[in-house]
Amino acid sequence: MHGSGLTHIVWSLHEQFYASQGFNVLSIDLPGHGNSEGPAIKSIEEISDWVIQLMDKLKISKINFIGHSQGCLVGIDFASRYPNLIDKLILVAGSYKLPVNQDLIDLAEAGDEKSVLLMMKWGYEGSKAFIGGNPVKKIINSSREIREILAVDLNACNNYKNGKESLKKINCPTLCIFGDLDKMVPLEVGNKMATMIKNSKKKIIDNCGHMIIFEKAFEMRKLVKEFLT
Repeated sequence: MHGSGLTHIVWSLHEQFYASQGFNVLSIDLPGHGNSEGPAIKSIEEISDWVIQLMDKLKISKINFIGHSQGCLVGIDFASRYPNLIDKLILVAGSYKLPVNQDLIDLAEAGDEKSVLLMMKWGYEGSKAFIGGNPVKKIINSSREIREILAVDLNACNNYKNGKESLKKINCPTLCIFGDLDKMVPLEVGNKMATMIKNSKKKIIDNCGHMIIFEKAFEMRKLVKEFLT
């Protein structure tokens, strides 16, 4: 599951690799995002319930859940509330709470492109290294998307308050992956979360910021493969 304002495209360097290892891969666009119709969902709990509906629709009985950033909040909530539907949980650059600066929320609600620029500034270690420009700006590229999608997601993250209690209820094997230079989820915050999950492992990727899925995709997917197999 992708992070705030993003789409399934963030998994483009991962999907074929996992499929080649024998997994059935489902990279989703949340409602209102990318190719999915409908308004964006306003709370983390409601997104978890939407995952249940999706599983029912596709007749999927159990999943491994990989979430990035906001997707981690959904993974934590889902694993705590629906333990019989999840086999393993992988949390990438996330924590049990993701408070959002009010200035960023205000900019996003106004459809201001500065909100995306702030995300890019805080989200990457060495963003100038991306050939062709930063991928976040290519995904969130209109005032409507900023206002109707990104702002809703940021508010959902900011309003999720059940994370700490949810961590205590997670029983499935869990892998936490962090970037050592992440500014959005500092390493000490990630380390604290990992210690609160009973059956968890922790991996740290060097010279990496928040957008591990782009920055260190090959290192990340190797860790995921080892954990799942």
